[in-house]
Amino acid sequence: MTTKPPFKPHTREATLWAQVDPAALPVHIAIIMDGNGRWARRRHQPRLAGHRAGVRATREIVETCARIGLPVLTLYAFSLDNWKRPPEEVDFLMQLLRQYVRRELDYMRRNNVRLRAIGRWQELPAEVREDVARAIKATAANTGLQVVVALNYSARAELVDAVRRLLEHAQHNGQLEVNEATLAAHLYAADLPDPDLLIRTSGEMRLSNFLLWQLAYTEIWVTETLWPDFTPAHLLEAILDFQRRERRYGGLAPHEEAAARPIPGPSRSSRGAAALRR
Repeated sequence: MTTKPPFKPHTREATLWAQVDPAALPVHIAIIMDGNGRWARRRHQPRLAGHRAGVRATREIVETCARIGLPVLTLYAFSLDNWKRPPEEVDFLMQLLRQYVRRELDYMRRNNVRLRAIGRWQELPAEVREDVARAIKATAANTGLQVVVALNYSARAELVDAVRRLLEHAQHNGQLEVNEATLAAHLYAADLPDPDLLIRTSGEMRLSNFLLWQLAYTEIWVTETLWPDFTPAHLLEAILDFQRRERRYGGLAPHEEAAARPIPGPSRSSRGAAALRR
């Protein structure tokens, strides 16, 4: 049985996909979707227009990840710090989130996409929380792409919440063992692998309080492209760049390990035997 190509022939995406090794895709890609406001400002449009354009880009990237068989995609959608924005902008973002979840639910059902959320999203307005919870429940049994949306999220808050859960667990079990494994087990989505690749749009060179624990050894790819202009071609360029890198996790690359090994000399016993022969 032949598999349908994920992109139309003779397109930029098809050309890039031909260079990608499908067997070596990242397992988990995380994206900081930045630049909606600047996109709108450059077009002399209100910021809200940039957010609406950003939703269109999000839809296209999610569909692309599903087509190429990516296991996990995490999107930084709304941070705890975003509450500092003007109330009308926050309200608009909440309504956009509701619209996206409602409109995309049928797509997720048909294409085996599972929606998940991380962060203190239970503290969002009731109608937003209910729509998100409904979509999470409706797609919980899906086994394809997992789309993890960071809502009302802060990496520092995640670590605080993890420590709280760790302490609660200790109180109920009468013992407390704190190490990397036990702390990681109490993060929001502890069952997921750490991101292999982080993509940040708009050229900003910071993590913005996003997945600080999980990004310890993640490869980072930054583009000047603003999020509303981010296309599947950009995603494939990031994946290609990722596949060209050597991931060392603090160690050495294979060729460096070989070069670092000492050249074996004669053993003490062989030197002693030679001396006796003399």
